[in-house]
Amino acid sequence: MYLKFFLVKKLLLMQPRIFFPYLKEICESKGGNKMTSLAIAQIEIEITGVQEFLGKQIPVIEGGFGEDEKVVLAKTIAEIHGVELKDINRLINDNIDEFEENIDILDLKNSVDSNHPLLELGFTKQSIANSKNIYILSEQGYFTLVSLMRTDKAKELRKKFRREYFAMRKQIKEQKPACIEDLIIMQAQSLKDMRQQVNQANNNALRANRLATEAQEEVKSIKEVVSLDTTSWRSETQTLIAKIARNQGGFEHINLLKSESYELLNKRFGVNLDIRLTNKRRRMAEEGVSKSKRDKVNYLDVISEDKKLIEGYVAIVKDMAIKYGI
Repeated sequence: MYLKFFLVKKLLLMQPRIFFPYLKEICESKGGNKMTSLAIAQIEIEITGVQEFLGKQIPVIEGGFGEDEKVVLAKTIAEIHGVELKDINRLINDNIDEFEENIDILDLKNSVDSNHPLLELGFTKQSIANSKNIYILSEQGYFTLVSLMRTDKAKELRKKFRREYFAMRKQIKEQKPACIEDLIIMQAQSLKDMRQQVNQANNNALRANRLATEAQEEVKSIKEVVSLDTTSWRSETQTLIAKIARNQGGFEHINLLKSESYELLNKRFGVNLDIRLTNKRRRMAEEGVSKSKRDKVNYLDVISEDKKLIEGYVAIVKDMAIKYGI
């Protein structure tokens, strides 16, 4: 997949914000023939500022995988974990099957036609030239990466980074009233807040609304499970597995849940995904496909080649969602 993004600067309260819209090349199959078209995807990477973590100033980056979703550079991960960037990149590349592209990870180096956006992210021209990959990871991707490090220190940093970076919400900046109308509005809001705090009836109403919202969310989750089909099965099953992991306590459970789903598929349908994956990579090698592309092929690619396996995998993920209470 080819990605291209442009750099646009925008001012908000006199502070520069950097946006990275992507232009995606989309391939569709029609009548057995692949047709390629270009479409602008609603994906942006926005640098919103810097944050101190363990005495280091790290960039706060959002977008890429979803609106307002915080992401982190592999470069930043290397800095906070006290390891070389090349070691982080090697760990990712050696375990690329564990990462779902556009859900867990994006490779910015191979997605741009200009170095300028990468320079804005803090890379030098020399480091860009010397880098084979420049990865950016979602929260889910970061937890997948840390689970591969297999050290107690990495686990402790993961917890701290989750609390202080991913889980931290944007704070509303205090603003001084610019005119009498603003002052009246602020005072009215303050009185309203005080009234809500001391009024038990309002508290009961809020509690009822909360319960109603929770019920709606539960119904929504049930609908998502029921509506899961074989049309957009790939992204929807991975999203559902991520929700199961979050309910189980965190994204660190994703790999175990994925393994469980593949094992169930092997048992129910009498297949061996490992053998099929090996055979697929061997065929690709015989066809002259590069090793980097072969390494990116995973179990989901194998499943996508067999309609029965797709239907079976969708059914299995649905069962898991019900089993784990989604």
